[in-house]
Amino acid sequence: MSVSADELRLHLKDELDTEKLGQILAGLVSGSGHGLVVFLEGNLGMGKTTLSRGIMRGLGHEGAVKSPTYTIVEPYEHLAPPTYHFDLYRLGDAEELEYMGIRDYFQGRNLCLIEWPERGQGILPEPDLLVRLDKSGDGRIARVSAPTSRGGSLLQRLGKQWPMGQGY
Repeated sequence: MSVSADELRLHLKDELDTEKLGQILAGLVSGSGHGLVVFLEGNLGMGKTTLSRGIMRGLGHEGAVKSPTYTIVEPYEHLAPPTYHFDLYRLGDAEELEYMGIRDYFQGRNLCLIEWPERGQGILPEPDLLVRLDKSGDGRIARVSAPTSRGGSLLQRLGKQWPMGQGY
């Protein structure tokens, strides 16, 4: 683990580590008492959906978690907080998000996980947390940053909770 004032770098050796990171994030988010917008960035196959699955499972979801590539959003309203998983990969134009009423999802305590957020540029709000996944040997590096003060508080707590000995 490497920490700077505005970024945490975590080595994820495998899919289980990626899910574990998601579960830790779930605990931090559910304990925060407010909504959160999380951007998930990285090339195809880097683990964005795996991280989302870890978050959903950490919030108590027991079913399958798949990327909503064709539906754009998959609601998990039974979770606390209500969670919405977006995949904007197939989005033709960011304006399409306005037609689906995307701003309504960012209300209250909702947790919004957004894969391929660059495709919604100009419409999406600023993220509270930004997680960038990149290949590193057989594993991944997760670079977690916090553009907002709300995210900054979670970033600090994540740095304290991530298992030691798995650093980068």
